[in-house]
Amino acid sequence: MRAKTLLYEQFALVGKALAHPARLELLDLLAQSEYAVEPLAAAAGLPLSTASAHLKTLRTAQLVTSRREGTRIVYSLAGEDVAGLFAHLREVAEARVDGVTPARRAYLRLVPDDAREDDPVWDEVGHDDLLDRVRRGRAVVLDVRPAIEYRAGHIPGAVHIPADELAARLDELPDTEIVAYCRGEYCVLSYDAVRLLTRRGRRAVRLAAGMLEWRLAGRPVETTAA
Repeated sequence: MRAKTLLYEQFALVGKALAHPARLELLDLLAQSEYAVEPLAAAAGLPLSTASAHLKTLRTAQLVTSRREGTRIVYSLAGEDVAGLFAHLREVAEARVDGVTPARRAYLRLVPDDAREDDPVWDEVGHDDLLDRVRRGRAVVLDVRPAIEYRAGHIPGAVHIPADELAARLDELPDTEIVAYCRGEYCVLSYDAVRLLTRRGRRAVRLAAGMLEWRLAGRPVETTAA
């Protein structure tokens, strides 16, 4: 019995590491790119000391790794299996936990079902449809994530304009349909981008899901030198 308990205690290390919303958000960010601890804490809206403590817990469970670059400590996911675990956790939670759907709708500012026609973010395209539209020259792909995440990996050929710069840089986009994407299906950036583009008279839809799901599906990914 003791040997079995020790085994399950090892499994529980992963469960304990996942059992905090801030640590899940850190994993969400690290699933996009490696980050130095200071900008990672800023992106998650956490004090540096708090972020460091959470990262220590994730590192103890071997979900993240770290390395030193000069005076900086840089964190990364320990592997693609960790990204898959994070994605699957969200899927199970949405399927099983009643509170996920209303929380998701509130965060993404989704209108009630009977008002869907008034909100352009309900229009989305799948991965295969996106590739077909791009091959036919019918759409341009727009990545609205921060620059560090775009450089780490993006859909090949995607135009990069961070969400907070989009309003001032609309003229850089060609006069064709725009397919916007961000981190994943729970990322608000692409929703906000489509709403802004539509208000400005542009044809825009969202990519179903985002970069996390694109990569986990084995789709091609392009990187850019810093």
